Amino acid sequence: MKFAFIDVEKAQYPIVVLCDVLGVTRSGFYAWRSRPSSPKKIADAQLVIEIKAAMKRGRGAYGSPRVHRELRARGIRVSKKRIERLMRENGLVAVQKRRFVHTTDSHHAFPIAPNVLDRNFDTTGPNQAWVGDVTYIPTAEGWLYLAVLLDLFSRRVVGWATSESNDRALALRALDNALRARRPAAGLVHHTDRGSPYASDDYRRVLATHEIVPSMSGTGDCYDNAVAESFFATLKAEHVDHENFLTRHVGTVSLADYIDFYNCARRHSHVDYVSPIEFELRAQTQPIAA
Repeated sequence: MKFAFIDVEKAQYPIVVLCDVLGVTRSGFYAWRSRPSSPKKIADAQLVIEIKAAMKRGRGAYGSPRVHRELRARGIRVSKKRIERLMRENGLVAVQKRRFVHTTDSHHAFPIAPNVLDRNFDTTGPNQAWVGDVTYIPTAEGWLYLAVLLDLFSRRVVGWATSESNDRALALRALDNALRARRPAAGLVHHTDRGSPYASDDYRRVLATHEIVPSMSGTGDCYDNAVAESFFATLKAEHVDHENFLTRHVGTVSLADYIDFYNCARRHSHVDYVSPIEFELRAQTQPIAA
């Protein structure tokens, strides 16, 4: 292991210094390097390169299950246990989620919709149920608020918008974008928390116009809207926590890039480790059984 460490670090430090610090001889190191590697070691080294490439394509967010599916999709047949071992031995770890801070203002006089969704997060087709929420993103100019709507069938972001204010105009723009993109039939369930933007007269009027059924979480119960909360936790762990946005505009452009990645390329565990869009396309030719 000492010789392997020296081999990795020799680009940064002189070999003689590394050997002295680790208490080994230079002749021993060169003799170790001259030994032919076993076929197994060579295969493992090549697989580690593929694993690192898969993690890079996943923007650092892929653990062993997603890496396994990514390699399989590229025709590389390997067991998940072997991937787990090589990732562990090489210190390859996916970024971790953390809980996000709620921005809900439920102290208002607007009507509260019943919890129609009732934590039933599984649907048999698109545009049967959407979930929405708002979070905030730090920038050098101040907070940037992000409102999203996700389709429970594929976990696809179907509508989103940003603003410097967390108000009903922000929520309405996200809803308008979703309606234009998806054109849902009557009966769609639209679930959010009890925030004033979603309970406002303007927002409820749009839902009624499109014959959309409003649904709201119980008071302070994050589990009632767990899918939206999970998306924000993923967004922040995989993207926001690694960026420093100088302006709200830069933040919005960067969020657009991540949402495109999330919808088009990121492998989602809920939809058999394919992207939300690929899952929807597959469902068009291979309908999901009820």
